[in-house]
Amino acid sequence: MKSLSPPPHWPDGVLYIAESQYHSSVPADLRLELCRKGTSPSGKQSSQRLTVIRRITETSHPACGQLGLFAAKKISPHTHIVDYIGEVHCDDRPESDYDLSLYRPSSGLNVGVDARRMGNEARFINDYRGIKSKPNALFEERRAEGGELRMSVWTSGDPLRKGEEILVSYGKGWWQARSG
Repeated sequence: MKSLSPPPHWPDGVLYIAESQYHSSVPADLRLELCRKGTSPSGKQSSQRLTVIRRITETSHPACGQLGLFAAKKISPHTHIVDYIGEVHCDDRPESDYDLSLYRPSSGLNVGVDARRMGNEARFINDYRGIKSKPNALFEERRAEGGELRMSVWTSGDPLRKGEEILVSYGKGWWQARSG
């Protein structure tokens, strides 16, 4: 597994990666389905960095003292910001706050992407609740240029200003799983 130089403010103990890593819990046939070659991409990963990781210092912010992901420059509406990269798996990970659902095949397995121990900048995107009235970005499944199914982050219908925090909705299920 090739490790890259992490961006500023990257936490110790988390491996910075640019490509998904596959856990042994993903069956070989399912991995082939997730990594289909020859499909057309619905967006390109920008070579120019659109984001910056920053410590949140606003005392009213629910994640004050933690890290968040911010726009490094103005980002137009409906723009691909970053893919959520981590360890692709089919096992249960209730202890991870960095695990999101990627795909549910007809076999009944649940494919997730966990960025708790390895990932990219997208792991720092916070939920909008308690910060703004609505998200300014959204998760969307797409095929990357090489054909791999990924969860990507896009701006909503409004532009992001330079320095604005990128916020999505984690979904009610995420919060319900942590409320008791």
